[in-house]
Amino acid sequence: MKKLVQQGEVFGLVRPHIDAHTLGISSVSKLIKECGFNVIIGDAKVISAVENVKSANNLSLLIWWINNNNITRLGFSYRLNPYEGQIFFGKIYNLLKQNNQFQDQGGKLIQIYFAGLPKTCELIKKEYNNEIPVFDGSETLFETAIKLDIPKSKIPKFMFEGSKYDDVRMSFAKEIINSGHYHYLPPTKRFNYLNYGTRKDTISERIAWNQREGFPPLMRAHVGPYNPNYSEAKKEFNAWLRILAETKYLDIVSIGSSQLSQSDFGLDWGGKTNGGGVPINSEQDLLDIYDVSRPMLIRTYAGTRNIPYLARIYERTINIAWHALSFWWFNQIDGRGPYSVKKNLEEHIKTLEYIASTGKPFEPNVPHHFSFRGADDYTYVLSGYLAAKTAKKMGIQYLVLQIMLNTPKYTLGIQDLAKARALLKLVRELEDESFKVFLQPRAGLEYFSPDLEKAKIQLAAVTAMMDDIEPNNPLSPDIIHVVSYCEAVQLATPQYINESIQITTNAIFEYRKQKKDGLLDNVLNNEEVIIRTNDLINEIKTIIQIIEKNIPDPYSADGLFTIFKKGVMPVPYLWEGREEFADAVKWETGLFNGGIKVLDKNGKPISPSSRISKIFGL
Repeated sequence: MKKLVQQGEVFGLVRPHIDAHTLGISSVSKLIKECGFNVIIGDAKVISAVENVKSANNLSLLIWWINNNNITRLGFSYRLNPYEGQIFFGKIYNLLKQNNQFQDQGGKLIQIYFAGLPKTCELIKKEYNNEIPVFDGSETLFETAIKLDIPKSKIPKFMFEGSKYDDVRMSFAKEIINSGHYHYLPPTKRFNYLNYGTRKDTISERIAWNQREGFPPLMRAHVGPYNPNYSEAKKEFNAWLRILAETKYLDIVSIGSSQLSQSDFGLDWGGKTNGGGVPINSEQDLLDIYDVSRPMLIRTYAGTRNIPYLARIYERTINIAWHALSFWWFNQIDGRGPYSVKKNLEEHIKTLEYIASTGKPFEPNVPHHFSFRGADDYTYVLSGYLAAKTAKKMGIQYLVLQIMLNTPKYTLGIQDLAKARALLKLVRELEDESFKVFLQPRAGLEYFSPDLEKAKIQLAAVTAMMDDIEPNNPLSPDIIHVVSYCEAVQLATPQYINESIQITTNAIFEYRKQKKDGLLDNVLNNEEVIIRTNDLINEIKTIIQIIEKNIPDPYSADGLFTIFKKGVMPVPYLWEGREEFADAVKWETGLFNGGIKVLDKNGKPISPSSRISKIFGL
């Protein structure tokens, strides 16, 4: 019989080291804390121990961690291969049982939970006769809390009430998908300018032509099959590119390169694990990709080692549409690269200098990475602004402003909209004759349901929100990063990518039409969105003033490092480097009124500007 969580119980959340997907753990942690219970997330030592839990030392470390933290509810996450996930979970569960760690054996554990891909959840439900609560990512806030055995009396009101804005968009989206009209939407025949598809083609020219002709936003998608056989993976990827180029729904292809491609390009990989994604290890690989992808524009991940060098290679091989850098991320603290945070920032500043010399745009791949580590909404906006102003200082002429919505996925739509509008307004204030901003919204990484029909509806609904960022600007957004609706279940093949673009394009057309006909509110004058947006803008402006007065040269590698190290931007769910960045991880954040805020010991929001003032002793 299930036991509801009692006051004083502690949840422990853990994953194996090889699974880099941490966003779900962060989101669930926020939810549990919002309900008034304590959460401990396994650190780097614990997740490494889980990886090889059969080792006596590793098992002892896991058991010590459980008992030392008085953990009574253990959540295990694994979002890679379903059958491997079933085996991983079985090892942990059975070893804990064999060592009498459950309450009915005299131990502390009352319940163990599993979160992963739908197939893994099915396998575990079947193997353990539904005794293990499983989470496949489709659960609402309320459903998640109930599955975690949290008493209904402890669940905050907003978790089951939702918001009118979200309900209206979902209702609109259901109509779009149920009608099925998107299936018949042909690709937009929009280009015939001189440089189209050639080595002289640029994203700025493509956007200018697209807007002059009044076409819908350019469509970008992440593309990349997974195959452990390097040679076969390259062949399959190039075959996908040919299909996408011929069908002409996709305008910009983002290469889903592997982790090894980013960290060890041009080196002898030997027996190193590719880590998923397209293996790219030579200039010839990139030239082949360019040839088969005509006339699409191409972009890809920055390197995590020798970053300026790889940026130059991207220019001369794939004529990269724009470069993306993550400043504080993709290094030692997130396990994605070899550099320290300081070294990473120095390399990124050098790379910005090179990008500026090419005249190509730059995309700050920054704000959502803070959200992944538990940062509040003010940090989301602040980090994006800091990156944009640094880029302008370094001579960047065009900025591709990516705004990831639904991050975390439990954020209310009106708060998502406020974050997007606040960041865009602040960055647009930097615009002048030498600095231009292109808006590129996208759905969140963990947003989509594994139920594919529901995911289609979610895609149409989030597209509607993208149009509400600048509802009175028919040319906005410039680009949409289309996240394929199938991605909670499987990699997006060309068929899924094209269908997702059809849904997105149809949703944009129909949403604009219904707003024009007065059937839907364009939320331009929505009072709650305005209040939230103005609060974000005013607080960030105050914080920027404090930073610029108290940190020498804040828009440099040294300045950006100091801002992070001082704890201006809290990251309570940082996995590694917690000692070095103790002032950044010490803050508690949580869901509050549908958004994420820094909270005091009583769960009340702390004013961002007053918190920053105290950091600088003001």
